[in-house]
Amino acid sequence: MVYFVATPIGNLKDISLRALETLKEADVIFCEDTRHTLKLLNAYEIKKPLKSCHKFNEREAAGKIIAAAREGKKVAVVSDAGMPVISDPGNIVCAELKRAGADYTVIPGANAFLSALVLSALPAERFAFIGFLPDKAGEKKALLEKYENLDMTLCFHIAPQDLDRDISAMYSVFGDRNACAVREITKLHEQAVPFNLRDGLQGEKRGEYVVLVEGAPHEGNALNSLTEKEHILHYMHGGMDKKDAIKQVAKDRNVPKSEIYKIALEL
Repeated sequence: MVYFVATPIGNLKDISLRALETLKEADVIFCEDTRHTLKLLNAYEIKKPLKSCHKFNEREAAGKIIAAAREGKKVAVVSDAGMPVISDPGNIVCAELKRAGADYTVIPGANAFLSALVLSALPAERFAFIGFLPDKAGEKKALLEKYENLDMTLCFHIAPQDLDRDISAMYSVFGDRNACAVREITKLHEQAVPFNLRDGLQGEKRGEYVVLVEGAPHEGNALNSLTEKEHILHYMHGGMDKKDAIKQVAKDRNVPKSEIYKIALEL
């Protein structure tokens, strides 16, 4: 049997009794970074063979996991923190296990974006987990545009060096919205900092972030009560360029883009 085991996202005491039991009984543990997992195991005096399963060797590791499971071994799969598969290696392993007809299960536990959602105090009735954005600007913009009209909280994982660039990209697509940057979850210096996309997140950027952004406002018909020029300017003032503003106004009013384009020429 293969067990996907959630591990602490910060505080080592957040590991579950069932997770500890599974790790103690495992014949082998496949992990994202053996050095990182070793610290967790040492904290609970667990000694097990460790094998690598990261994004560069995941398919190869999947073959080894399947082979071990077929030998009757108990195999644990962990990532550095939180739940494997969720913005971490493991999804390819799951697919290969399904394809091979090998049984696997989940030992649930800590999860960064759900904890951040609670800390943000943004609406949580419905939400969408986006994860990490692509590196290339064009791909990033295209992905964000898929979610710009969702009326639910959006959840992103962002590395500190990408924070300013990603927030700027969100502003260019979404316009100004309330947001919250959460870092160091469950640790001593845990922070949940509210900000708006227009102004960005101020201060030094350190540690991995979960950024929550409020969903699209329920504007629809209210915006259509504006003149076409006012409607275009509304989106441009929100951060859109003129081309994107024209496209959105045409969509809101259900008219051809050419009709809005003619009006935009006067601006």
